[in-house]
Amino acid sequence: MPLQAPPHHHWVIFVQKMVYYEQPLNERVRTLLRLELLFQQSDHFLAGHTCWDSRGALSALIDILEVLNRADLKTEYIKEMERQSNALARLNKQPGVDEKQLDTILQQLERYSDQLLGISGVLGQELRQNELINTIKQRSTIAGGTCDFDLPMLHHWLERAVENRQYDLKTWHQLLRPVRYANDLLIKLIRESTSPQHKMADKGFFQQALDSNHHYQMIRIGVDSNDNAFPEVSGGRHRFTIRFMTASITSRPQQVSKDVNFQLTLSGL
Repeated sequence: MPLQAPPHHHWVIFVQKMVYYEQPLNERVRTLLRLELLFQQSDHFLAGHTCWDSRGALSALIDILEVLNRADLKTEYIKEMERQSNALARLNKQPGVDEKQLDTILQQLERYSDQLLGISGVLGQELRQNELINTIKQRSTIAGGTCDFDLPMLHHWLERAVENRQYDLKTWHQLLRPVRYANDLLIKLIRESTSPQHKMADKGFFQQALDSNHHYQMIRIGVDSNDNAFPEVSGGRHRFTIRFMTASITSRPQQVSKDVNFQLTLSGL
């Protein structure tokens, strides 16, 4: 009797993917998150070689300059780095703290703060004096306002060799490197300041009080990508509320009727 091969078993492995939603709790963190998004958009378009990539990189650059237009923003950056530096320095002698890594972060905070202090005037001021960037900015508020007939200067620049366009774009973005470094580090420290907790929203509703003695800066919510729901966050200094809504692009979202398990991180040093 011939030997029979053992039956093949097909295993289906479901890998849980978390989708994260972040709710800033003050204007300073809102600015950090907006700039992070715009710098990431710049990275995407800078990697491309077409004239459309160059247009996208210029658009992101102009948006960055718009966010940086606040005269007090440099001071806000420096204050936040000093505040985080003081908070981290207090951890130095606590058990379980990696002193070498902590010293590295403290040195980065000091270095980036000094770099921003060394910039005269409003952040990005040198780029605001660029004629091409200024011309595009003036027309960018008009839908389709950067057509070839509107901005022949831009059309001429876009028709240059890709190497020349990328050189210009990277040179302009290089001027914002101190802001980028500071922004990335501050956001990273805020996100990693606290470990996530597992929570459940009863029929899509969750509410929690905030400790008034703690400096919370961001609410971070992790949801399983298989859950057809997204969170809406509201609240103030003392408490916050999360409502999980049905994810639909064709009808008005409604609060879900089922329980939703999620990760909750209350971030802030």
